[in-house]
Amino acid sequence: MKISQEDVILINNLYLSKQYGARSVLSELPDKGWTLGSIDSLLKRSHKTGTIRQPGSVRPRSSQGGPCAQSGGQAKKASVSS
Repeated sequence: MKISQEDVILINNLYLSKQYGARSVLSELPDKGWTLGSIDSLLKRSHKTGTIRQPGSVRPRSSQGGPCAQSGGQAKKASVSS
């Protein structure tokens, strides 16, 4: 069963505040239908990165377009030749 964003926050909160592991989370909330592996992977990511957001889930600021992104970080100046 897919884990909703609210459930991810709940799992992370149990992990951080009560130091629950994957088995403790499953025994605390048995009616959710989660697997041990899915909870374990969330907790590993939280422990490793300090957050539950997946790396790369947000586009880097430099690749969002705009004048700075297209010129390698520097805005081009209009050159006038006479």
